[in-house]
Amino acid sequence: MFILKNAWISITRNKGRNILIGIIILVIACASTTTLAISNTATDLINSYQSAYDKELTISFNRENMKKDFDFSKRDSLEDAKEKFDNITSYTIADVENFAKSDHIESYYYTYDISLNGNNIEKAESQTSSAMSGIPGMPQGDNMPGMGGFSNSSSYDFTLNGYSSLAAMSEFIEGTYTVTELTDDAWDKAFTGNYVFINEELASYNNLSLNDEIQLKDDAGNVYTFTIIGIYKENESGNAGPVDLFSNSVNTLITNANALVAITNTNSDIRGTVEPTFIIDDYNNADTIKNEFYGKGLNENYTVETNEEVATAGLSSIKNVQSFATTFLIITLLIGGIVLLVINMINIRERKYEIGVLRTIGISKPKLTLQFVSELLIVGLIALMLGAGIGAVSSKGISNALLASEIKSSESSAEKMKDNFGGGGPGGFNPMSGGPGGAMSDNPMDGGAMGSFGKKGVPDVQAYESIDAVVNLGVLLELLGIGLTLILISSIAAMVSIQRFSPLTILKERS
Repeated sequence: MFILKNAWISITRNKGRNILIGIIILVIACASTTTLAISNTATDLINSYQSAYDKELTISFNRENMKKDFDFSKRDSLEDAKEKFDNITSYTIADVENFAKSDHIESYYYTYDISLNGNNIEKAESQTSSAMSGIPGMPQGDNMPGMGGFSNSSSYDFTLNGYSSLAAMSEFIEGTYTVTELTDDAWDKAFTGNYVFINEELASYNNLSLNDEIQLKDDAGNVYTFTIIGIYKENESGNAGPVDLFSNSVNTLITNANALVAITNTNSDIRGTVEPTFIIDDYNNADTIKNEFYGKGLNENYTVETNEEVATAGLSSIKNVQSFATTFLIITLLIGGIVLLVINMINIRERKYEIGVLRTIGISKPKLTLQFVSELLIVGLIALMLGAGIGAVSSKGISNALLASEIKSSESSAEKMKDNFGGGGPGGFNPMSGGPGGAMSDNPMDGGAMGSFGKKGVPDVQAYESIDAVVNLGVLLELLGIGLTLILISSIAAMVSIQRFSPLTILKERS
């Protein structure tokens, strides 16, 4: 109690010096609170952005790897390349399910594509496109190895894209396709049987509407009937061929993988193409998973890649803000600490006689040191509290400015995604809700499984609408820790000087 009483008397007696120290600590506290708030906001936004993307791993055909050993200027080399090309081992849905049996894979989904001809429906093809199809240099269909199969869709009327779950419907999630019409029970039926979404151009071309039935057939003459439950349009019409009146997806029918697997089970000559996406636990485990895939029989001409670059591509500006805040905080603390240390050194020199007197009347060095430290702590804590309050108020505008852009962008993306799935039409589905099928099961063929679909959208920004998510108890505790550390470091001058000074020498110098 004696120490605290003496410390308070010394503070009130030397108001000018202590006010100067308080102002310095106040400035440091304001700057630290603001920069900590910015840094925490940036961290939350980075985590929010990253959580918007699943850690995805995909398989793609590596054309460069296949042809690296061939000289296509030589006829024999070209023949060898074609033979190797034809002998590439594709993978199936069963292989995908086997690949997914990994400790590092959390879930998976896929698309399964086949091609069929029309029976009571005509392929949409402009006469101009047909006439130009034989001209050298114009885009032509290829029999290319697909993702786990060999596609020969160019020789058939229609391509059927079968999705294992909503999570696999990337064209709708990303906005390439948008549903324009839906039956009331469309999303209840979408993953359960022979139901399709057709392009609006194809529907108009064949005078089709919702609930109409279309018939498709394979080379063996088997006929498959599908019911139309939705109509969609392709938004990126600029990608269509240069001489085609229709969009690229005009003859693409959207259905579910269950229906297409049933067809290929009926006719094994129909070769499907499977394109899987695996949700992994960590990007650092990508190489381990890749080796597991090759160990399970994946052909060396397929490459395994993650979406890490895409998932982090939009973070550079936020990380720059975070880096700036951290750098500014470090500079502030360094300069503030040095200034406080210098002021305390000057303060000790000015109070040498006081130290000598106190030591002469029997005050021990530890008690004297504790008194000087207590003076700094009292002044520092008062300044820290004031600085924290001012910093919290000033940081609101900065933090809210950062948050406003993210909230606006997220809300816009969520609404746009909802519209892509026909959210504004009859029986509209809100992709940001749980969705049909609920949580994903281990088997993506369980129809309508939501899987990790929610993460492929945008982050839930509701948690960031309040500034309390940034300037909270954690920030104040960090500020308190920083302030106390600075005060203790700047007190080193008092500690060292008091231990070094001799009371008799000090009094003799004064006399």
